[in-house]
Amino acid sequence: MLNEPFLMPLEQSELSVDLDGSLLQRTVLPNGLRIITESIPGARSATIGFWIGVGSRDEQAENPAAPASLGSTHFLEHLLFKGTRTRTAFEISEAFDRIGADNNALTAKEYTCYHAKVRDRDVPLAVTLLADMVCDSLIEEGAFETERGVILEELAMANDDLGDVAHEAFFETVLPNHPLGRPIGGTPADINAAQRESVWEHYTQHYSPRTLVVCAAGAITHTEFVAHVANAIQAAGGIWADDKDAAPAPRRDRQQKDAITAEPARFVQRESEQVHILLGGPGITSSDERRFEFGVLNSILGGGMSGRLMQEIREKRGLAYTTYSFGGSYSSAGVFGIYAGCAPENTAQVIEIARGELESIAAHGVSEQELQRAQGQLIGAAALAFEDSETRMARLARAELGSGEFWHLDASQAKLEAVTAAQVQQVAADLVKNSNTLVLVGDVASAGY
Repeated sequence: MLNEPFLMPLEQSELSVDLDGSLLQRTVLPNGLRIITESIPGARSATIGFWIGVGSRDEQAENPAAPASLGSTHFLEHLLFKGTRTRTAFEISEAFDRIGADNNALTAKEYTCYHAKVRDRDVPLAVTLLADMVCDSLIEEGAFETERGVILEELAMANDDLGDVAHEAFFETVLPNHPLGRPIGGTPADINAAQRESVWEHYTQHYSPRTLVVCAAGAITHTEFVAHVANAIQAAGGIWADDKDAAPAPRRDRQQKDAITAEPARFVQRESEQVHILLGGPGITSSDERRFEFGVLNSILGGGMSGRLMQEIREKRGLAYTTYSFGGSYSSAGVFGIYAGCAPENTAQVIEIARGELESIAAHGVSEQELQRAQGQLIGAAALAFEDSETRMARLARAELGSGEFWHLDASQAKLEAVTAAQVQQVAADLVKNSNTLVLVGDVASAGY
């Protein structure tokens, strides 16, 4: 049983730890590429992810060499499905479909991932396809222009969802002029201005063996998987086939260097039957020692039907259908927020209740019953999530790209069970001081703002 996190130093080329039945192993190849697996006994499938430690925060807002670089990370995510030297876009899609793969990609603020879940027998092919996409994409001009239109439609779809609009506005308002405050996909103006050359430059600058982490969980034999990955990477050629020794790329600096001063408010008038409310401010980073206490607080305040927000705003007063609290934690900054959607005439009342519940916890604390319920909710949800190989695969990658600490379920459970009511109250008190940002999107005029 692991009651402490398992450390994963970059300079150690081989690591192995027994996770009470499953086996975690990591191999660092001479070119700096990291391969991590979790072998799960009895599994008949596996989820594979090719992770690059680059996200939307790594784009330069003011870079004369790449003036249209904003949105490049997400643009790349689309383009790497559009053909390589050996496969067309259709052939890539057909190969995944032929084996019934569940494949996709995602762009986040601090990383990008290309992933596939397949039967155990199809792991070698999935590795080959993902490696081909990530390491040998052509990013041709014709595909670039076609995908520009697709991305603009994606942004238009998000702009029609006022909940999405509100959350984007909230990040921009809480983290003004900060790379983490920018929208992941860029804006329509960014995408319209993008040039193939600047996106290609972004690709060659950030995609390399040193920045690549290949993870797999499920029906995996580590030595065989390492061989599959090494062969597939070698076949890509170029820098990917370079045998010279190189260290893995350093992990991100996890210190918050500059104080964050959130803007007080942003109101966006849009035709709607509701007002989408977001209240909050700067939160905690992903390595903050209070993150377990924050998790418990978040559960008590806005987690599930028994959370205070849901009980006070929906169940007792019927003022909203959906309300919750949330945190976004990154290497050097974080946000904390409370969300609710309500009729315009109820906006002020909902804001007062939401703010009041956070202030109540900060001033008076939480009950032992609330504490135990939140701990049970978090521990149970984590245990259920780990039934899925995709969750386990992503956990490997986030540990490797993040702090270099792998938290086994037992270790996380021990930390959650050790959280006290006093610690929860202190975190709430810390957040109250900075939760002064209000974002409203919808029929704001009818709400009186």
